[in-house]
Amino acid sequence: MSVTKKLFGTCPNGEEVYVYKITNNSGVSAEVMDFGAILVSMNVPDKNGKMTDVALGYADFDSYIKYNCCFGATVGPNANRIGSAQFVIDGNTYQVDKNDGANNLHSHLTEGFHRRVWKSEAGSNCVKFTLEEKDGMLGFPGNRVFTVTYTLTDSKRLEIHYNGESDTNTIMNLTNHSYFNLKGAGHGDIEDHVLWMKASNYTPVVKGGIPTGEIVPVAGTPMDFTTPTVVGKHINGDFEQIRLTGGYDHNWVIDDFDGSLQMFATVKAPDNGVVMKVYTNLPGVQFYAGNYIDEQEGKEGQIYRDRYGLCLETQFYPDTANKPQFPSAVFGPDRIYDYTTVYEFGVES
Repeated sequence: MSVTKKLFGTCPNGEEVYVYKITNNSGVSAEVMDFGAILVSMNVPDKNGKMTDVALGYADFDSYIKYNCCFGATVGPNANRIGSAQFVIDGNTYQVDKNDGANNLHSHLTEGFHRRVWKSEAGSNCVKFTLEEKDGMLGFPGNRVFTVTYTLTDSKRLEIHYNGESDTNTIMNLTNHSYFNLKGAGHGDIEDHVLWMKASNYTPVVKGGIPTGEIVPVAGTPMDFTTPTVVGKHINGDFEQIRLTGGYDHNWVIDDFDGSLQMFATVKAPDNGVVMKVYTNLPGVQFYAGNYIDEQEGKEGQIYRDRYGLCLETQFYPDTANKPQFPSAVFGPDRIYDYTTVYEFGVES
């Protein structure tokens, strides 16, 4: 195992940005960056042994500043949406940035965790990123300390461990916003990928992506991935929930959630045999099919477009701050935020 470090670019304020490359003993590698605690690349072998970068991203740092697709980013302190951009904790009302119509998306589009430089510390097969937040920053209460640790194992597992502590009750709901294309970043769309999720229910939304508060069975609908299903099979159909979001962009409720780490999804590429298994001990996952990726240049001159990557963003449910029937994302002195998500790669012939 090895971890190397290189200068990647400079922020507009002059702050230097570094990329760390973690390589395991079989040559599988992950690159992570202290800006946004971002996963920059994920190189894994296909069925013929060819190394393939399956994570969308950019070859240069300036593109991470220019575009705001959150490729590979750690999103926080609250990922996804908060209805009306406000919430109440312990009788106090907190107002956050209105950046998605009347709602809040990903905390803040230009000052959220995905646009900040984190402190970094490399280990033998891992990199730990740390960010401190003062009470009131971005509208969220509490003096807080967050860590995100990326670990690559010899079994081709990229483990992402999140920890957050606060001196006051607050919302904590981080996620990783990597867009994966198992054929290779920029190599066509992901509508031919085959997805399975251990999720018998999902949370339907109204226009704007805010959940209604219901938890609804997927059975008999295009939202059913409880058996392996081609992503594009129903994505352009007339199902109302898909039309509302331009394709899949919903939270699925992971079955049998008990707080333990469990596999809840597999994704397979049809031609090169690459398989990704996903594990978490969080209660939900936002499956986003990349419906609104602006046309742009990615790595190695590849052009990215709509649906050129898919996200499986493990999380507490969207707008859980305003939905008491959803699992609570309130953390504070008596409840530490401590969760793990794993992306495990393999092949099938």
